[in-house]
Parts: sequence; C-alpha cells; structure tokens
Amino acid sequence: MLRTIEAVPRPAPGDEDEGTPVSQKIRERIVAARRRFNANDNIAEFIQPGELEGLLDEVEVKMKDVLESLVIDLENDHNTGNTARRVAKMYVNEVFKGRYVPPPSLTEFPNAEHLNELMIVGPITVRSACSHHFCPIIGKLWIGVMPNEKTNVIGLSKYARLAEWVMGRPQIQEEAVVQLADLIQEKTQPDGLALVMEAEHFCMQWRGVKEMDSKMINSVMRGVFLKDPNLRREFLSLLPRKRG
Repeated sequence: MLRTIEAVPRPAPGDEDEGTPVSQKIRERIVAARRRFNANDNIAEFIQPGELEGLLDEVEVKMKDVLESLVIDLENDHNTGNTARRVAKMYVNEVFKGRYVPPPSLTEFPNAEHLNELMIVGPITVRSACSHHFCPIIGKLWIGVMPNEKTNVIGLSKYARLAEWVMGRPQIQEEAVVQLADLIQEKTQPDGLALVMEAEHFCMQWRGVKEMDSKMINSVMRGVFLKDPNLRREFLSLLPRKRG
C-alpha cells in the first residue's frame, strides 16, 4: 500500500534566520567580508533595508536589562518607564548615527579659477562621545585647505556635514581628527590640509578628576602645511586666539 508523503513547506527566502538578532546578522556579514567594526567605524554598507529599526528595537531590550541591573523599577518609576526606548533612539538615530548611515552626498565642482590661496573653514561645532565612557565630547573644529588647479571644490556646509558624519560615532579625539582629515583629503585632493580641534571631554568633567576647565587641542597637518612652516604659522595665526 502506497503511503502519501506530504511535502514539508520550505521557508521563504530571508525567513531561515528569522529568529536571529539583527546585530548578529550584521556582524556576520562584516566578519565574512573581513572588515573591521570598531566603535568609530562606519558599517552602513552591511545594513540591509529595514534592519536599522530592528537594531533599535534590540538595543531597547538590552537597555532595559541594563536599567534593571541598576535596580531601577521600570514598571512603577514614571521617569524611567520609557528611558530604554529613548536611549536606544538617541544612540542609533542621533549620537552614533555616523556608524549606521552612508556618508553625506557631496556636490563637487572643478577649480575653474585655479584658486591656490589659503582657505579656512570654521569654527565648526563638533559633537561626539568618548568610546571609553560614552560621555559627550563637545568642541570646535577649524579646517585649512590649500587648493590646486585639480582640487575638487565642495560647498562650505559640506565640511560641516563630513565632520558631523565622522564625529557621530564613539570616538577618541586624536583618531577622529585623523579620520576626518583622511576623508577630506580623499574628496578634495588639495596641496595641503590642516585641521585643529579643541574640545571639552565630559569624561573628565563629570567623573574621574572632575576637572571643569580642561580642554584638549590637537591638530593634523598634511602636504604643504607639514612642509612649509610659514604657511603653517599663517594658518594658526588666523584662528581666533580665544577659542570656544
């Protein structure tokens, strides 16, 4: 007697890993590509449509666990009932957005007038968070560009957009300025590039030594700014003497 064997329905494409956390899916793609995913790296190319919302939901759940481990009554405390969701949205959609979205689009123009004089953009307000304690870093940034006839000219606001994208990740100030310099160098190809950043670190003000007046200043010099001390002095002399 023949027995009828019913076919077992196969999962639809994309359903095989339906129960896998979004963060794990993204991480597996990055590892498979042998790419780095440090706190200050951008991973947008590994995030598929719709996954960012799923990542936000996942962070919310885990943030609730953190709050409960801090022995906070989330059910009865009217101030923290929705804190996990607010923190998740802040991290994913705001302060660490630079990790999860592609770089801003730039309109580039040829240097039709063959401009070759020093140009300074700033102060640009920068906001980030230190990757040691996730405390805010707030400061100002100045960018000096020495163009040549082949340099791509970008709008002034685009320098601020690029800075916002790079700083919108957990950062160490020294690394952040180098990342931004590399990006601007790649986009514009100038003869020289100079960056100076001055910032307050709340990990020093809010915790630890609790030093309220301390700031960190660092710079990156590329091309003719590195080779020509007179140009470097000119750039630094044109920055406001009292920054902040």
